[in-house]
Amino acid sequence: MNRETSFDLKTVDSSFVAALQGILGVNKVLTEHEDIIPYAFDGTAALKVRPGAVVFPESSVEVSQCVKLARAASVPVVTRGSGTGLSGGSVPLDGCLVICLVKMDQIVEVDPKNLTLRAQCGVITKEIDDAAARVGLFYPPDPGSMKISTIGGNVAENSGGLRGLKYGVTRDYVMGIQVVLPDGELVFLGNKCVKDVAGYSMKDLFVGSEGTLGIITEVLLKLLPRPKARRTMLALYDSMEAAAETISAIIAARIIPCTLEFLDRMTVGCVEDYAKIGLPTDVEALVLMETDGHPVVVEEEAARMMELAKKCGAREVTIAADEQEGAKLASARRSAFSALARIRPTTILEDVTVPRSELASMVAFINEVAARHRLQIGTFGHLGDGNLHPTFLTDERNTEEMHRVELALEEIVSETLRLGGTVTGEHGVGLAKKAFVKRQLGEGSYELMRTIKKALDPTGLLNPGKIFDLASASPDPSV
Repeated sequence: MNRETSFDLKTVDSSFVAALQGILGVNKVLTEHEDIIPYAFDGTAALKVRPGAVVFPESSVEVSQCVKLARAASVPVVTRGSGTGLSGGSVPLDGCLVICLVKMDQIVEVDPKNLTLRAQCGVITKEIDDAAARVGLFYPPDPGSMKISTIGGNVAENSGGLRGLKYGVTRDYVMGIQVVLPDGELVFLGNKCVKDVAGYSMKDLFVGSEGTLGIITEVLLKLLPRPKARRTMLALYDSMEAAAETISAIIAARIIPCTLEFLDRMTVGCVEDYAKIGLPTDVEALVLMETDGHPVVVEEEAARMMELAKKCGAREVTIAADEQEGAKLASARRSAFSALARIRPTTILEDVTVPRSELASMVAFINEVAARHRLQIGTFGHLGDGNLHPTFLTDERNTEEMHRVELALEEIVSETLRLGGTVTGEHGVGLAKKAFVKRQLGEGSYELMRTIKKALDPTGLLNPGKIFDLASASPDPSV
């Protein structure tokens, strides 16, 4: 028995498997070891656990039935989509039931009159924007994994993306969600109304809850009119400080770009080696700038941003001649993770956010930590909103090196909190960051989260051990 859970985590028995097959059919239930290996991990390095069974429902009702069955059998449930998460949020427990939602992949409705789109949770994120584009609309959130991640996972993790500075994160576009609660009850929270203040904003409780409070099976999303124009620029710098000063100058000029992204020297070199875009590899920082909107405003903002970049010390600033060239420049940032992942056997993509005024010092601190612990760390991220992705290039088979990675991460998180930042800007807490959450939130806020978990999921059925330990989320037996 795992001391952190009230569940018996031995392999699920044959009667439970037979009951699942009765609900879903034999072909939608996997139990053989070789079949379930792909569902034993997500995008987080060094986290691999064997589930007891994996199921593939195709409707909210089937999800509800699976949850009711698991609850009756005291089998913990972990939900997953494409498995692109980077905080261990969908890593299973030994012997748990994994509910994989990738077959729930239908766009239910596109409503141009109300600027909304309703979709099942397993729809790929880019397909949401593609469907919106066909009617002249726009779904702004664009996580780096948008071509493979599912919209349900984006909502459960409250994913960000490159356009977050101007357009916000996933939460800002969720108007309603269908959720299966821990007792199996199916509820819909929210509606198409732009203004609705009736009662608690329950949908917001589930956005970013990482599958610990309920299973999101459908989403109702807000869409925007598609921007009529876009300009993409690339600025090259000989110092990180100059790049950071450019960001401050742009914001001070009351310009809110669509995108302000940066890559450090190591990342630029890896991207150029990988993608052959034609980037100079002797720069200390590269900043990608994009503005979108009305054509006249876009041209004015682009010219002003280039002027500010040069004034702040950019060695060179180039502007894309057309959308095709702009996409090529943007690919430098979008390919950063893939490029870095080629260097060493293990790539650990971290996620911290600091106030924008602290960006330059934080990047310098990360570089100093890397040198002191003899580690390779490439840093890139969303410079406009302070979100950094220090990326450890390492080898999880090297125990001594992984210990140095842990020490370095502890220092980076501590400095992030000292500067008034957050331990995660978009990847979520999951398993990877739960040791740091209490330090950021403080005792009162931390206890409030545990109270909500206890109220909605008193037995810890859903995604146990994520965000906080199960023992902390279980009811007090003396009550």
